[in-house]
Amino acid sequence: MARQPDDKTSAKSKNDDSALIRELALLLDETNLTEIEIERAGLRVRVARNISIAASMPATMQAVAAAPVASGAADVTDIAKHPGAVTSPMVGTAYWAPEPGAKPFIEVGSKVSVGQTLLIIEAMKTMNQIPSPRAGTVKQILVEDGQPVEFGEPLVIIE
Repeated sequence: MARQPDDKTSAKSKNDDSALIRELALLLDETNLTEIEIERAGLRVRVARNISIAASMPATMQAVAAAPVASGAADVTDIAKHPGAVTSPMVGTAYWAPEPGAKPFIEVGSKVSVGQTLLIIEAMKTMNQIPSPRAGTVKQILVEDGQPVEFGEPLVIIE
């Protein structure tokens, strides 16, 4: 059961808190932010809104997924079972280079060694280098630069 304010001071404080929350919600709408948090006088207020963003597949993966699978044709799930597939260890956004405009870590046909960085996955504002688990030649890069990736999704094929 909610506790009722004992005096007019606490009732005024609750009204001020409500006004602050409304003001922050308006600020979210005006700035197109998804979350805002402030702290003042020992009071911390966080206002957030849920926005669902549909992850898009690269055109090459869409064509494979949309096309009927004929005998002998590679299925997207078969790629994940490929012995040279390197899968994503986390959910995040994959990047081919250390920064925009920089040379990519790898290209198709590149020779890689064990531990060499293949790409970066950004997760929770942290850039995570994805090392090569084996030495070999990059046969396929299965993700686009800046593409959202899921845990266990195949990223690269090394043979």
